[in-house]
Amino acid sequence: MSGSYDDSMVDVSSDSFWEVGNYKRTVKRVDDGNRLCNDLMNCLHERARIEKAYAQQLTEWGKRWRQLIEKGPQYGSLERAWSALCTEAEKVSELHMEVKAALMAEDYEKLKNWQRDSYHKQMIGGFKETKEAEDGFRKAQKPWAKKLKEVETMKKSYHSACKEEKLAASRETNSKLESNNNPEAQKKLQEKVEKCQQEVQKTKERYEKSLEELDKLTPQYMENMEQAFEQWQQFEDKRIRFFKELLLEVKQHLDLSTNHRFQTIYHTLEDTISATDAEEDLKWFRSNHGPGMPMNWPQFEDWSIDLNRTLSRREKKKPSEGVTLTGISQTGSDQPVQPSKSSSSSSTVEKTPDWSDEDTGVNPFAANGDGNPFEDEPASPVVSVPVKALYDYEGQEQDELSFKAGDEFTKIGEEDDQGWCKGRLKGGETGLYPANYVEIIQ
Repeated sequence: MSGSYDDSMVDVSSDSFWEVGNYKRTVKRVDDGNRLCNDLMNCLHERARIEKAYAQQLTEWGKRWRQLIEKGPQYGSLERAWSALCTEAEKVSELHMEVKAALMAEDYEKLKNWQRDSYHKQMIGGFKETKEAEDGFRKAQKPWAKKLKEVETMKKSYHSACKEEKLAASRETNSKLESNNNPEAQKKLQEKVEKCQQEVQKTKERYEKSLEELDKLTPQYMENMEQAFEQWQQFEDKRIRFFKELLLEVKQHLDLSTNHRFQTIYHTLEDTISATDAEEDLKWFRSNHGPGMPMNWPQFEDWSIDLNRTLSRREKKKPSEGVTLTGISQTGSDQPVQPSKSSSSSSTVEKTPDWSDEDTGVNPFAANGDGNPFEDEPASPVVSVPVKALYDYEGQEQDELSFKAGDEFTKIGEEDDQGWCKGRLKGGETGLYPANYVEIIQ
């Protein structure tokens, strides 16, 4: 047997944490934590953009109607009452701009800094924490896994010897029943049976000895794996508690309620967030994916005539695991995280949702029916570069393009600092798309 050990050579026979290689789900949880930080930052950034767009609409609406009221025929206290609607809009607009600023300057930055301090990138790729988790579990499992491989080899040798002994005994019996029995041939068959019986006894002893040695290693193996697992339980505990704290702060920034209905909404939100219990979460993971899972420990398996094919631990396949992502259509497992657009996107305008009950086709905020009151910056330089989509993308807003992996279209705007480009589809439709979802056609 080779002195080197490669855990890729030993397959698993169950879904238990204790099986060789099944610790990788705990290692993957480290990477998942970093991805969840990115997802939450994108969530906060999109909400901040919504708050800003709503605040701008309220401001423009308030200014326009204040001018119309002042120049109109209305007068007296009713005029003041009517104008109070404009004042209300301006005050609410200020509050929503403060919400936007708090989400980005406080919550977003706090999460970004925590992610940077908790997940350290390596020069060779991946995270330092992921490698530490992988190395820790591999080291804890290596001696036991190596002995388990030896047990599997001994078991196969024993079962093979049992099969040979049974075949030899059957040949000897058939030979005795034949009329033209050759004494010399009968003697050879008998010697073959005796030799096979000796081999069965020898391989059985080796198998039992190897299994006893494995049993002796099991307690230390369990202790080492427990220690490695508990280290990354504590790491995940910090992330869960931090996310809970951050979500409660986000709730405080979003809660502008002044009446009973809004209070009810935000009380429900607070109750839901406050119900987060890191201890219960960790307990569930332990029971379903950790040391709390049941385990079919290796036991002695005798050979029988009905056992035509021995199923070893390595012949049973580990069930495939999948992660379902919602909100993003993808064609591969390496699809990048969708960037978030800012007000400085390469788009020439920042589109806002319709607020009017009537669709007149005219911008009510423009003095002459055209123009854009929300335009923050001039358009980026126009380019024309053919590109090809690497992944499916479904536009989330009206100013975004939708396409399928393999579609070709034209890039007509340079990538902004948020990772968005402007493009034009073959049908003539223009809009924004994530720059890392396409590649330039050479």
